[in-house]
Amino acid sequence: MLHCRMMSSPGSSDRPPGRRVRRASKARVYRRRRLFALIVATVVVAALAGLLWAVFAGCGGDAQGGGEQSGVASGSGKTPGSGDTGPTPSLSATTWTGPPSSSLDLRLRKTIVSADISPKSVVSTGTGYVFAQNMMYKHTMTVYDAETLKLIETIPDEIDAGRFHIRGHGSTVQGAPVEAAALPDGRFMYVSQYSMYGDGYTEGHDLCAPGDGTDGSYVYRVPLDTLKIDKVIRVGAVPKYVAVTPDQKYLLVSNWCSYSLSIVDIHTSKQIESVSLGPYPRGIAVSPDSTTAYVAVMGSSDVAVVDLADFSVSWIRGVGSGPRHLCMAPNGKYLYATLNKEGVVAKIDPRTREVVDKVATGAQPRSMAMAPDGKSLFVVNYDSSTMSMVRTSDLKVLDTVSTDPLPIGVTYDAPTKSVWLCCYTGSIMVFRQT
Repeated sequence: MLHCRMMSSPGSSDRPPGRRVRRASKARVYRRRRLFALIVATVVVAALAGLLWAVFAGCGGDAQGGGEQSGVASGSGKTPGSGDTGPTPSLSATTWTGPPSSSLDLRLRKTIVSADISPKSVVSTGTGYVFAQNMMYKHTMTVYDAETLKLIETIPDEIDAGRFHIRGHGSTVQGAPVEAAALPDGRFMYVSQYSMYGDGYTEGHDLCAPGDGTDGSYVYRVPLDTLKIDKVIRVGAVPKYVAVTPDQKYLLVSNWCSYSLSIVDIHTSKQIESVSLGPYPRGIAVSPDSTTAYVAVMGSSDVAVVDLADFSVSWIRGVGSGPRHLCMAPNGKYLYATLNKEGVVAKIDPRTREVVDKVATGAQPRSMAMAPDGKSLFVVNYDSSTMSMVRTSDLKVLDTVSTDPLPIGVTYDAPTKSVWLCCYTGSIMVFRQT
């Protein structure tokens, strides 16, 4: 009997058909499982990435590495972000939803009163914290949850001199927290120290001049994940206002007694330039594109215009008497200045360098805050013990509320649509817009 074996055609098999079907079926199941696993992994990675972005505002680690560790123990001993001690999560420092801020009412939510505070300023991080700077009267910064209004941490201004390479002034020195500014990505708060206190320091005063013997001072850096001082930055004498450029390249510091503006490189934490301005520079505002800084020179009637490319200075002349605080509109179209001696707020066109409008708000308008939508300003009037809500489009005063005596600082917390103001007499008032 002849046995013939047929040649297999391409793609065929001489195995039994049933086995081929079972093998193909297993292969399809395997491919489906791999595809499903890949989809699940992709979804998990995307979710984790979104979570990390929400928590850390989309930023990586510190560009400078680990940094120095402070020898200062936290006031409360609590760990930020754990249990009920961390801030209520917030999406953005500048996000605005809903009706224009100028159409909302102000309602007092709470007055925080404590013998442990004497705040010169309050500043929202926009990520769940509000810092109060308590000067040399209390030598602390107090940190509050922006939503619950609870005290989260008390940060002493005393630091280990050796750890921060401060020599000739004893083993520990103290500061005097005056103003603060948050890094836009939410990693750090920078706090100016009016004067340093320790062996051999000459205390700063408001009546002063370059070369009079007033010592230079520092800006403290406070990571928001630890709320402990991790760096100190040497600047001029009696530093007051601080601002961070939107591109996070520079920290700008107005030095009251040095008559100067310190330009600090954010990445190195070192001053790279000192710009002479004249007597008593204070408030700072920066253009949205980070190319220009505006500085209120309070001992004059002028606002300095600093080119942040070459640090050259030009001027907006004749703004008014005693310009103290500045706010820039989110679109950069207008600049606003409190005129402490005149009792008014001025609206300035930075392109033409002309004052286009003014409005009286009260006696000695000191600080002001702008709502993130740019539609309203909140101005604290020191000698009137009031706060004015001003519509930016026409500088109409929409509301004036009474405050505790001597209101001095104010900030707007965007996530909660709340205005925080502080009074030298030892209180913080929190208003919510509704």
